[in-house]
Amino acid sequence: MAAALFWSSSYAVTKKVLEDVSPLSIGAIRFTLAALLLSVMVRLSRHRPARPDPRQRRQLYLSGFLGITVYFILENVGVDLSTASDASLIVATYPLMTMVVELVVFRSRMPLLRVTGVLLATFGAFLVVRNGAEVGGSSRWLGDILLLLGGLAWAGYNVLGKRASAGQNAASVTYYQTLAGAAGFLLASLLEADDWRMPGATASSLLVYLAVACSVGGFLLYNYGLRRMASSVAVNILNLVPVFGVIGAVVINGESIRLAQVTGGVIIIVGVALGMLERRQGGTAKPVAKGSEPPGTATTRNAVENRPVPDEPEAAVPTAYGVIDRHGSR
Repeated sequence: MAAALFWSSSYAVTKKVLEDVSPLSIGAIRFTLAALLLSVMVRLSRHRPARPDPRQRRQLYLSGFLGITVYFILENVGVDLSTASDASLIVATYPLMTMVVELVVFRSRMPLLRVTGVLLATFGAFLVVRNGAEVGGSSRWLGDILLLLGGLAWAGYNVLGKRASAGQNAASVTYYQTLAGAAGFLLASLLEADDWRMPGATASSLLVYLAVACSVGGFLLYNYGLRRMASSVAVNILNLVPVFGVIGAVVINGESIRLAQVTGGVIIIVGVALGMLERRQGGTAKPVAKGSEPPGTATTRNAVENRPVPDEPEAAVPTAYGVIDRHGSR
């Protein structure tokens, strides 16, 4: 819940920082600071895993570029054009987007309850986006669309990260991904060089908050909690993000909430809950194609989730909206 609170606050905080700092520069500062902190943590760790092999590092770097640089560019620009409350509600569809991408990639069947959840969440997102178009015009509508595209980038990050995390702990995987994401943002921020200026004291403190609390603290808190519960329960707790996010948008930014947003948000949360309910009741669907899941994976996963809590974090890496078996932003 603490991780969900940190992640949900990032939308309202980013909206506030955008008053002083351009979208790409926010990402560059935020993730450079986060990479530096993670670097220190990894190097000081007493249980540091072996360095990933070159192929693994390439996959981690690619997933970091997609899930951090691409995703947060879309998020920051989307929040700049739209509102923090819209972002908080739309982001509730990301777990289901990730689920759909995984089902397509691994050629799994999608049960009826999960299909219903996807359709409901999509309809809820449509209500939120339509409200943005009616209230804020084309700018807010475009911002909402960019936020939805960010969900696809996040889903791709999850699928890539799942294949690249073997033998690595959460801090190590997050470090390599954040390093690539920060490098991508530093290059992208050069496009805003003409707008660079020293941020004020408030914006600077909020940037530190984004780096420390949202980019580092959120992942570590989530991983700590993940060790003590089934992954499906952890993912379900993250459905609190849109609730916390809307509250933050109202409290921090003074945004007003319309009935269409509330209705859309409720429908999104119901849709997400249905998708998670199926997973909790029946587990994941059996793959259609052979080889889409290694033999014994399901048995091993169930054993890991039900065994006593280990002393050190498992090789499971959290993102803001799911778990790469390791999620693996989520």
